Amino acid sequence: MKLYHGSNVEIKNPKILESDRKLDFGTGFYLTTSYEQAEKWAVLTAKRRNYGKPFISVFEYDEEGSNELSVLKFQNADEKWLRFVSANRKNLSVKNDYDVVIGPVANDRTMPVISLFFAGVYTEEETVKRLLPQKLKDQIVFKTEKSLQYLKFVEVVEVNKNDK
Repeated sequence: MKLYHGSNVEIKNPKILESDRKLDFGTGFYLTTSYEQAEKWAVLTAKRRNYGKPFISVFEYDEEGSNELSVLKFQNADEKWLRFVSANRKNLSVKNDYDVVIGPVANDRTMPVISLFFAGVYTEEETVKRLLPQKLKDQIVFKTEKSLQYLKFVEVVEVNKNDK
């Protein structure tokens, strides 16, 4: 399976970096099956950090060879996904000892809804109902060094910001 990582730097040898950022699925190396999503993230990251250029690092994931990995997969943005994302974003204690986590990404369009859930305005049920119509892209997070062994670097593509 081909996966993409958008950034302001070229990534040929991914690493699991500890971060104080509160991400959907916790610490890990984030990728997507959507080239378009990676492209948007690369442009945004270069702009936010004000250095580097937007790059998409392309990897091949050996799914069949990775059967020994502990994988958590969310098919869609349901209550279980919402609880998991909420716990990670709030930095709460959550069982998160998976090698790989796969599921929808909470993006800029979903964050107003999720923020209202965090504030107690929406229930889990109402939040999921409001998220269902949105066509959420996926994210695949490699959380352990062991999981990174199943990623093979393919190439780096520089994004032309003028086309965006």
